Amino acid sequence: MITFSDGEKEVLVHKIKRYFDQEMDQDLGQFEAESVLDFFSTEVGSYFYNRGLLDAQAILAERLDVVQDAIYELEKPTTFSK
Repeated sequence: MITFSDGEKEVLVHKIKRYFDQEMDQDLGQFEAESVLDFFSTEVGSYFYNRGLLDAQAILAERLDVVQDAIYELEKPTTFSK
């Protein structure tokens, strides 16, 4: 389960309430909006979290390739073979 600070939770609950009001024409109370947030953070949050980790790994791999190429460019020629 993903946990949020009180301030973060307040913002997210407000966004959930606004979304349900504007997009679904449903007026959610505080308790209902918090329940929706708890459901998504428990049941769905891990999928988003894991996708974020995969994206971070891909970016890191790209950056490491650039660093590795830069290191090879610094290499001085020698008579030794690799």
